[in-house]
Amino acid sequence: MRILIVKTSSLGDVIHNLPVVSDIRKHVSEAVIDWCVEESFAAIPRLHPGVAEVFPVAIRRWRKRLLCRQTWREIAAFRARLRAQRYDLILDTQGLLKSALIAAQASGPRCGFDPHTVREPLAARFYQRHCAVSVAEHAITRNRLLAATALGYTTDDTPDYGIAAAPAAFSWLPSAPYAVLLTATSRDDKLWPEAHWLELGNRLREQGCHAVLPGGSAAERERAARLAAGIPGAIAALPLDIAALASVLAGAREVVGVDTGLTHLAVALKVPTVALYTATDPGLTGVFGAAFHRNLGGKGQLPTAEAVLDALLAARATPG
Repeated sequence: MRILIVKTSSLGDVIHNLPVVSDIRKHVSEAVIDWCVEESFAAIPRLHPGVAEVFPVAIRRWRKRLLCRQTWREIAAFRARLRAQRYDLILDTQGLLKSALIAAQASGPRCGFDPHTVREPLAARFYQRHCAVSVAEHAITRNRLLAATALGYTTDDTPDYGIAAAPAAFSWLPSAPYAVLLTATSRDDKLWPEAHWLELGNRLREQGCHAVLPGGSAAERERAARLAAGIPGAIAALPLDIAALASVLAGAREVVGVDTGLTHLAVALKVPTVALYTATDPGLTGVFGAAFHRNLGGKGQLPTAEAVLDALLAARATPG
């Protein structure tokens, strides 16, 4: 049996979909699973040994260059590669019009959320099979229930992301225990105040734990450098791709992060994680996994550094 999963973006959503692969491999052992994903996130499904082939798609890049001949060549090549394989099931766990249109390019029966529970109702018109999954469920649970309903099995309570990464051996990383502080996110209202990061970083240093602060964009790296300058022994990480970031996270004693995909990646890698929410409700999209995790805050709330430290103490006291 060959299955194509369509979950293209964003980073957190792609990570949330990893347990679907683990579930299918557990309950449909003969299944061969492919995955169509936005090119910038292709490293995530490649971390899972249950994914056979990854089909990178470049919707974000293509729509900015629709008048370019090379764009249409790339689109044609993508469609030809996708259609070369016949699938027994095409599972659109994204539930958007764009993902439904991508699924329609592949050969095989398409399945997705029904019109009442899909994120964009128009997407449901492109599926031959529909599954009703409550929108009140956590995003990870919704993905898993969609696949379970489509394939006729029952899920358990705890998601298995099925991925691992070897701890990084970069020369610039501290030899002492370190905590990764994920200070960057896609929206300014999701940020945690710099004063809080400085308080947290200094308290961690007093406890013998160094702070490592990654940053992607120039603005994010500037913030990381600014914060690192105010925390003794802290390191503003060099620019890293997703695979390298996974290795840095895997070697951390603990992770504290705002509402961003990398915070979910830390939980997926079974690193003790504290997630900070200031503008969104973690009830439906908060961190969730087998390892220690704690969601702090919520919409219009501002977790304190003391609350984060208390959560980290609980993590250190938790076996495993």
